[in-house]
Amino acid sequence: MNFRLILNIMGYTLWVEAGCLLLPLLVSVGYGEACWEPFLWTLGLCSLCGLILTHIPARKNRLQGRDGYAVVAMAWIVLCLFGAVPYVLSGAVPHYADALFETASGLTTTGATILTDVEAMPRGILFWRALTQWMGGMGVLVLFLALMPWTGAGAVHLMRAESPGPIKSKLLPHVNDTAKVLYGIYIGLTTAEIVALCLAGMDLYDAVVHSFATISTGGFSTRNASIAAFGSPAITWIVAIFMFLSGINFSLIFISLRGHIREALHSEELRLYTLLTLGSIGLIAASLMVQQSVPLGRALKDSVFNAVSTVTTTGFATADFAQWPVFGQMLLVILMFTGACAGSTSGGIKVSRILLLGKLLHREIKKILHPKHISVITVDGQLVEDRVVSSAAAYMVAYMILLLGGATLLAWDNLGFTESFTAVLTCLGNVGPGLGRLGPSGNFSPFSGFSKVVMSLLMLLGRLELMPILVMLSPRMWRER
Repeated sequence: MNFRLILNIMGYTLWVEAGCLLLPLLVSVGYGEACWEPFLWTLGLCSLCGLILTHIPARKNRLQGRDGYAVVAMAWIVLCLFGAVPYVLSGAVPHYADALFETASGLTTTGATILTDVEAMPRGILFWRALTQWMGGMGVLVLFLALMPWTGAGAVHLMRAESPGPIKSKLLPHVNDTAKVLYGIYIGLTTAEIVALCLAGMDLYDAVVHSFATISTGGFSTRNASIAAFGSPAITWIVAIFMFLSGINFSLIFISLRGHIREALHSEELRLYTLLTLGSIGLIAASLMVQQSVPLGRALKDSVFNAVSTVTTTGFATADFAQWPVFGQMLLVILMFTGACAGSTSGGIKVSRILLLGKLLHREIKKILHPKHISVITVDGQLVEDRVVSSAAAYMVAYMILLLGGATLLAWDNLGFTESFTAVLTCLGNVGPGLGRLGPSGNFSPFSGFSKVVMSLLMLLGRLELMPILVMLSPRMWRER
C-alpha cells in the first residue's frame, strides 16, 4: 500500500475541511456569537495537521484499488474526529461521544441528532451542522478531486470508493472533469433552492441552511419542528421537489442538461424510483384518511412530503409519522431500506440494487422452470456483468448482518425493540429520524455513549457503501503487499 500518498491525500482533505470552517466562523462573527473562537481553533488545528501530512514525501503518485478504499475510509473517520471539535469547544455539545455522533450524522447526511433543543443552539453551530451535510452529500474526496490539481492514475479509485451505487462510471474521460461536473450540478441545485426559498418568504440564513440539508438529503433544520415550523405550503412543496430531484442519479441530470431528456426518462432505475415514491404516497394518504380520518388535502401534503423525505433519506418532516397508523409506518420502513437512486446524494440500499436483485430472482426462477434456458441480466438495454450482480447480492447480505448485529448491540440500552431496530436502520441507511421515541419529534440522546459510537460507525458504513470500512477492517489488507 502507498501509505505516504494516502497520508498526503488525507492532509488535503483536512485542508478542505479547514476551508469549510471559514464559513461558520464568518457566520458566528456576523451574528456576534462567541462560538467563532472554537471554529478558529479547529481551523488552525486542521490546517496544521493538513500541512504536516501533505509534506510527507511520497515515492510515487499512484493509488491501487485497495489504496482508494483505505484513503476514503481513513479520511472520513479523520474528518469526523476533527469536525466534532467545534461542538465540544463551544460547549454546544459538551460530551465528545455526542459531538462525534452529531458530526458523523452530518457528514454522512443521516440527519439523526442528539440535540434536544435545536433552536437554542448558536447560529454558527447550526450552520456548521448543515455545512457538514453539504460537504458529505457529494463526497469530501470528490470535492478534493474537483478543487485540487491531483491527477494521479489512481484518482478513479477514490471516486469509485466514495460514490454511492453498484454501477459507477465516469461522466467525462478525466476524473477531475467528472468531479467538477458533479459539483457544478450540486451547486446549481443548491443555488436554485436558495433562491426559491427566499422568494417563498424564508430568510437568507434559513434558506441556505435548509438548501444545504435538502440537496445533500441530510435533513438538519434550524427548527425543532423541522419544515412544519414555517407553516408555509410554498416552502413545503419547494423542499419536496428539490428532495425528489436530489434522489435522482446525477448522471441522468447531466444527460438531461445536455439535451438528452428522452434518454434519461428511459432509465429503469428512475422509473422504479418514481413508481415506488408515487405508490407509497397513494397508500400512505389512503391509510391516513381511512384509519385516522385525516382530511384529503392534509393527507396528501403530509404523505407526499414525508414519503419523499424518507425515500431520499433526507429526514425532514411536516408531521410526526411515529403517530401514524402502523400500515403507514411500515411503508416508511420499506422506503428507509430502499433509498433513492444510485449516484444521488441519498442513502439506503439504492433502487438500482433492488432492481438488480429483483432481476436476479426472476432469472433464478426461470432457471428452475427451464434449466437449459440461458438468461442474462440487462439494465436499460445494457448487459450487466455477473460480477456487478454478485456484488449487489453480497452487499445485501452484509447490510442485513450489520442491521441485525447493530440492533442487537443497541438492545443492551433496553430502550425498546422499535427504537433499537429503527435506530440501526436509520443510521445504516443514513435516513435520520426513526420510529417510537426516535421519531421526528424525538432525538437520539437517550442512547448510551457506547451506542452512539456504534451508530456513528454504522452511519459511516452506510454512507461509504459498507466496503471501504469493511475492507479497512480486514487484517489481510494490511498484511499483503
